[in-house]
Amino acid sequence: MDYLKIFAPATVANVSCGFDSLGFAVDAIGDEMTFTKTTEKGVKITNITGADLTYNVDENAASAVVKKVLNDANAEFGIELTIHKGFSPGSGLGSSAASAAGAAFGANQLLGNIYSDLELTKFAMFGEEVACGTPIADNVSAAVYGGFVLVRSYHPLEIIKLPVPSELRVVAIHPQVEVKTKDAREVLPTQIALKNAVTQWANVGGLISGLYSNNYELISNSLVDIIVEPHRKKLIPHFDDVKNAAIKAGALGAGISGSGPTIFALCKGDEVAEKVYKNIEESYKNTGIEFTMFISKVNHEGMKIIKSL
Repeated sequence: MDYLKIFAPATVANVSCGFDSLGFAVDAIGDEMTFTKTTEKGVKITNITGADLTYNVDENAASAVVKKVLNDANAEFGIELTIHKGFSPGSGLGSSAASAAGAAFGANQLLGNIYSDLELTKFAMFGEEVACGTPIADNVSAAVYGGFVLVRSYHPLEIIKLPVPSELRVVAIHPQVEVKTKDAREVLPTQIALKNAVTQWANVGGLISGLYSNNYELISNSLVDIIVEPHRKKLIPHFDDVKNAAIKAGALGAGISGSGPTIFALCKGDEVAEKVYKNIEESYKNTGIEFTMFISKVNHEGMKIIKSL
């Protein structure tokens, strides 16, 4: 294989109760990336569209990951890389994670698929560190593995792929406001009450159990965040209005995607998802803030090969 074009999905992280430990991939939006083998070693970005990102190979999350993968494999070839961003950086939908995970996947394919998903996640975490300063695994592992994932441990890294009920849908709204990850981290408490911790980890257990048992009521009851959301929602204009509109229309639950500003709602079935979409849209259209929205299935497979030669 000398050429590859892939789709790298956007992701929702935290999923209400699962701060820094739960995430899932979406089907509707993501990046498209191409990888072309070159006889000259090294990495070169030849084109970036859809966002204003650096062409510096050591500062761009995607090229930094490709470089690390090739160096680790002692590759006898180089790669020319193009990136088309299908959604905005800073959206809370894993923009840098899609680039980093896609880069690891694409480079691995040209190497003959020599690395496991866990190893690809580690490479992609390096890209997150380049982009954001912290090697967080929730977004990148969801993009690599697809579906729902649980980051059970960082030391050593352990990723658990969780089942996804067939009727589960996600509706998301991305208000065009900026929420810096640094700010979203700084508003979080450094200590929490034990009773709140018990409630939170019980909800994580309930959500995972609901995914395994296709129990939508249990999923709904567990999509509650009493630790992070109360502090971060203040950074997102009209958050409560959106959440209430989603629940009123039949959503299982709603919360902040990543560090925001995107707000997601999980729904059972296409019909409910359409109602939730319309209700959220109606709740936000007179705020004076521009926004984009989408409905999506959960992306079960993660990366998708669009074309290979």
